[in-house]
Amino acid sequence: MQQSGGMEMIFILVIFGLIFYFMMYRPQAKRQKQQRELLSGLAKGDEVLTSGGLIGKITKVSAENENIVIALNDTVEVTIKRDFVVAVLPKGSLKSL
Repeated sequence: MQQSGGMEMIFILVIFGLIFYFMMYRPQAKRQKQQRELLSGLAKGDEVLTSGGLIGKITKVSAENENIVIALNDTVEVTIKRDFVVAVLPKGSLKSL
């Protein structure tokens, strides 16, 4: 009788492990991969949204460090870390605002 109880416990642990993998770990890993791809693909001229809510056009991407320069309008430029970019907007988004 004890042997079947042990097998049931192992089966339940395996089921919980699979649920954890498919419900929590896998989606998080997928989001991290998408964010890495987004950050590595940033180029001059892209219109971006930052985590602080700033919307602007990238004017300079520095290869040696993790900073980029964003033009908010014709006279204001801001230097931010590349990690703060949360989305690349479609071309022409700034003109429609």
